[in-house]
Amino acid sequence: MTTQNQLVFHLVPPVDLTGSSGVSLDSLTIGNALVDVLATVDEGFLIREKIIKGSMNLVDIARSKHLHSLVNSRTEMSGGSAANTAYGLASLGGKAGFIGKISADRLGESFASDLANVGVSFFPGVTCGSEDTGRCLIVVTPDGNRTMNTFLGAASLLDAADISRDAVQSAAVVMLEGYLFDRDAAKEAFRVAAEYAHAAGRKVALTLSDSFCVDRHRADFLDLVKNNIDILFSNEDEIKSLYQVGSINDALHQLRNDCEFAAVTRNEHGSVVIDGDEVVIIDAEPVDSVVDATGAGDMYAAGFLYGFVRGKPIEQCGRIGSVVASEVISHMGSRPLVALKTILPKDLK
Repeated sequence: MTTQNQLVFHLVPPVDLTGSSGVSLDSLTIGNALVDVLATVDEGFLIREKIIKGSMNLVDIARSKHLHSLVNSRTEMSGGSAANTAYGLASLGGKAGFIGKISADRLGESFASDLANVGVSFFPGVTCGSEDTGRCLIVVTPDGNRTMNTFLGAASLLDAADISRDAVQSAAVVMLEGYLFDRDAAKEAFRVAAEYAHAAGRKVALTLSDSFCVDRHRADFLDLVKNNIDILFSNEDEIKSLYQVGSINDALHQLRNDCEFAAVTRNEHGSVVIDGDEVVIIDAEPVDSVVDATGAGDMYAAGFLYGFVRGKPIEQCGRIGSVVASEVISHMGSRPLVALKTILPKDLK
C-alpha cells in the first residue's frame, strides 16, 4: 500500500491487446492535420517578434504569412502531434491510422500523400471548404528548443461528424491530441471517440501536448482524464500544470488516482511510467547532442504504444519510447531519418 508521501518503484504486469477481436490497427490517432515548416533562428528572432520561447502560439493566417516571410532556409513536411505519432508507429512496423481535417488544397494533398507513403491509414472526415489546410512554423534556436506558431485552419474544425466509429473500433488504442482541444466541437469529438472505443473494449490515450494548452483548458482536461482516459502522455511541466502543483511527485500522486496508465517524460532525466500505485523510472537514452526537440514526445508515445499493444512489460514500453525519442532529437525535424524498427535493441523487438 502506498502512502501519500511515498512512491513504490517496481515493474507492473504487461497488458496484452494483441488478441482483441476486430482489431486491425495498433493505434488510431486523432489530432490537428498540419504541415510543419521548420526553420532555424537566433534568440533575437523570438525577442523581435515577441514570442515566448518554447511555447505553442495560435496565429491567424496574416500572422502566419508574416512569420513565414521572415525565415529563409526551411524544411516542409506533414506534421501535427498525433500524425507524428502515427508516423512513428508505422516506422516501427506497427499498424497506424489517423483522423484529422484538411482542405482540398496543395498542402492538404501533400499531407495525405505523405501519410500514405509510410503506410498510415488516413481517415480525413469531411473535407473542409472554408479554411486552408493548417500549417505550423516551428522555429528552432541554437540550444535545440523549438517554438511553434500554428495556423490551425481546417484542422481546428474537426467535429464529431468526422469521427468514424468503424475506424475507432478497429484500433487497439485510440490516442487523442491535446492541441486539438481549443474548440468545443473538438472536445465533443474526443468524447465521442472515447465512447466508441470503450464500447468496443479498446483503450483511450491522451497526450496533453503543451502546458499553455493545459492552462487554457485545465477543467476540461481533468474531466477527460478522470472519466474517459486510460493512458495519459505528458511531460513534467504539463502534468504539474494540470494538477497545479510544484513537484513531479505531487503530480504523480494525484495522477495515479485518475488514470490507469501514464507516461511522463522528463527530458534528460528520462521518463516515469505509472500504473496505479506502481511506478517505473526509465532512463533517457544517451545522445551526442540535442539538435531539435521537435517531435520527441510524439515519438516517445509511438514507441510506448508499439510495446503496449504487443503486451510488453511497461518498463519495456517506456524503453522503446526513449529509444525512438533519442533518434528524432538528434537531427532537425519531427520525423525519423531511419526506419525506427532498425534501431530497436533485440530485447525490445
